[in-house]
Amino acid sequence: FKIDGKTISEVAAMEISQLKEWIHSLDGIFSGRESLIARDILKELKDRVQFLLDVGLDYLSLDRATASLSGGESQRIRLATQIGSKLVNVLYILDEPSIGLHQRDNRKLIASLKQLRDEGNSVMVVEHDAETMMSADWLVDVGPGAGDEGGHICLSAPVDMLVGDTSDFALDGKVIVGPSVTLDYLRGVKKIEVPSERRIGNGLTLGIRGAKGNNLKNVDVDFPLGMLIGVAGVSGSGKSSLINETLMPILKNRFYNSKLQPLPYDDIVGIENIDKLIEIDQSPIGRTPRSNPATFTGVFNDIRNLFEATPDAKVRGFKAGRFSFNVPGGRCEECKGAGIKVIEMNFLPSVNVVCNECRGRRYKNDTLAVK
Repeated sequence: FKIDGKTISEVAAMEISQLKEWIHSLDGIFSGRESLIARDILKELKDRVQFLLDVGLDYLSLDRATASLSGGESQRIRLATQIGSKLVNVLYILDEPSIGLHQRDNRKLIASLKQLRDEGNSVMVVEHDAETMMSADWLVDVGPGAGDEGGHICLSAPVDMLVGDTSDFALDGKVIVGPSVTLDYLRGVKKIEVPSERRIGNGLTLGIRGAKGNNLKNVDVDFPLGMLIGVAGVSGSGKSSLINETLMPILKNRFYNSKLQPLPYDDIVGIENIDKLIEIDQSPIGRTPRSNPATFTGVFNDIRNLFEATPDAKVRGFKAGRFSFNVPGGRCEECKGAGIKVIEMNFLPSVNVVCNECRGRRYKNDTLAVK
């Protein structure tokens, strides 16, 4: 079946901004009975596509695989769905929805959050973005630091009261205004200074010629080496296509004999000026629940050697391997050192329960006796 000469796969492959124009162009092509059938469907399509545009997702296509979406994009799609549901008296909680968002699109996101609020809902956003904080009605700041230094409410007050000229310390019923690092930055008392001088680099460059993957328009670009390089642009402008999907696969193939398929390009110049590539992305650092920052960075090897050297361990004859929860010996064998047991629920998500033998401590009691 075709509508206005297009099949459903062609329509799904359009960017949402193009899709909106196409849907609006259909008003003129239906007549009579067709027009009656299409009227309500077109109204729903226009509304739902507009919700996606309002949260800054005009560059996505409807057939984009959800696994390829960033965390921020996924949240904004859910947000667009909620705006369309027209619910009231709901508390919406969002965790850093501005991640990876250009400031231009950030304003669209804030406008969408305010629309949810104006329909009679409460919206709570965990966020670091100054513009989002300044757009809030009420601000709560937790601090003053992280870890042991955190856990206190430093601020809980209307934003207008905080950024206006008020006394620094006021305690009035629900309102708490105490020493707050966040407030110092919002008021401009503290700021991140622009560097007075920049690095000049090493004079060498790495360049791509004729990059034309996805929406890149035959791009030529040279990156100066020995510097910190920022690649900016609005969402969907081609940053990831250029760096992650063109440059990175080329370098991985050259240095590590990978068989990745880079997006189309003509040539790469200056590759002799670098000798390796290290990619640091947002994928989980460990393949198993046992991985943690200590095992990943190698610090845990030194910690195990330290325990092996203690008098307690020497008396018991324990070697460093005894203090690993990844190999049999000192670990709890009930949970194989994981501290948790995974119960498969067939058609439901798996459930993690704390191991009843070691109570989540991962080791046998005689291993834990070594101080």
